Amino acid sequence: MVRNMQLRVSLKEVEEAEEEKGLLQQKIAHRLGLSITEINFKILRKSIDARKPTIYFNYKLAVYTKGETLDKTEYTFDYRDVSKAKPIHIIGFGPAGMWAALRCLELGYKPIVFERGKNVQDRRRDLKAINQDHIVGEDSNYCFGEGGAGTYSDGKLYTRSLKRGDVRRIFESLVHHGAKEDILIDAHPHIGTNKLPKIVQNMRETILKYGGEVHFNTRVTDFIIKNNRIVSVILQNQNEVPVERVILATGHSARDIFELLHKKKVALEAKSFAMGVRVEHPQEIIDSIQYHCSGQRNELLPAASYSLVEQVKGRGVYSFCMCPGGFIVPAATAPGEVVVNGMSPSKRNNQFANSGIVVEINVDEDIPKYEHYGALKGLEYQKDLERLAFTSGGRSQTAPAQRLTDFVEGRFSSDLNITSYQPGLKSAPLHSLLPKLIGSRLRAGFKAFGEKMHGYYTAEANIVGVESRTSSAVTIPRNENLEHIEISGLFPCGEGGGYAGGIVSAAMDGERCAEAAVAGL
Repeated sequence: MVRNMQLRVSLKEVEEAEEEKGLLQQKIAHRLGLSITEINFKILRKSIDARKPTIYFNYKLAVYTKGETLDKTEYTFDYRDVSKAKPIHIIGFGPAGMWAALRCLELGYKPIVFERGKNVQDRRRDLKAINQDHIVGEDSNYCFGEGGAGTYSDGKLYTRSLKRGDVRRIFESLVHHGAKEDILIDAHPHIGTNKLPKIVQNMRETILKYGGEVHFNTRVTDFIIKNNRIVSVILQNQNEVPVERVILATGHSARDIFELLHKKKVALEAKSFAMGVRVEHPQEIIDSIQYHCSGQRNELLPAASYSLVEQVKGRGVYSFCMCPGGFIVPAATAPGEVVVNGMSPSKRNNQFANSGIVVEINVDEDIPKYEHYGALKGLEYQKDLERLAFTSGGRSQTAPAQRLTDFVEGRFSSDLNITSYQPGLKSAPLHSLLPKLIGSRLRAGFKAFGEKMHGYYTAEANIVGVESRTSSAVTIPRNENLEHIEISGLFPCGEGGGYAGGIVSAAMDGERCAEAAVAGL
């Protein structure tokens, strides 16, 4: 009989064992009163408990005897030849658009994707241009291009959106396209910036193999709407493409799309979001706090992460997109703005840890001066802070920064710590530059975080501005059928529509929108 079993094993035990598998087998056999030769097992889930000085690994196992067979929950992806099938048009090729296209293959419809940016290989040149030459390509950058912002990110797969779709199916799809099976086991799985491009490329090749189309360097510039139905889209080369179903998966940074819809009086809604800074510590400091160690962490432990939240003056201040062993990167999508984000390689072996520390912005209460922008008020607020960062950073992709303790105590930093941020940092008085709405709450939040994690509040950390693209500041409203509330045939999707917050939730929403788009065809 196959049974699930929980095991708790100390770090010291794992360190002293010859191999992990053998140690687990011994413990299972001892608990069941069986010989080691009688049992098999499979690790279903693995996590670390480092809350106390003695660190434990927690395992969830499927255990069965040699004569038994472990039932497998097989995920099969029945992609069909859709070269002559009815088309579904998809705008955007980030996680939402990619999984929408893959789901179309399974449903027997031909995905035709329009992506404003370049493929993953060609995208690299534009990322180099941002980092080294401070040149921002408006259609190809850390946010736009094949795979969207998710391609050049940590590849974090943790999500709380467990009721929005089949999370396991998304993970299995990633494994099917080249991800390691570790993501099926780890409690907080990630893939890594260096591994994601190949997986993204494999997904594109699947779409093309089965008859779908992916058009790069193809920005949509207009929608033709007649009788409240979308009938065609206009591309940047002025070509008009007739459409019947459009999945709009352009991401939270495609501001031109929001502005276009607003200009055409298509219903939009302002959405609350969060903004702040990115804080960067030496990874060794975070390891020492989380693993109760001094010096280098045990080699069996991954680079330590953290998750922090504090309520300050009625608004949440919290960590966002924490990247252990990672880099801070320039995420601007237009000249004249500075935006920062974080990413990590698969081994998370860089010397720094960085995380967004952001403040909730309630668009109905916190930014009354922007009310005249209507549904775009949050977006315009974001823009203003990004322009502020550009100016205070020296009018390039150099980012304004301050030592953490100087920011909290209201002092200008005469010098800064070394950083992973390639375009460089410029000392700036962020404590006085940031709006009080954000700055005062961040200062109180950092003090509270220092009390929760002793050693976190340190002059060895920099804060870097601004972290402004945590989520969309606009919602494109849709009905229960996932179709726009006014425009038939238009299916707002993923982060840009306001319906996702990361790779997995965007992927699940992409699949749901594909299913909704083909219904009734």
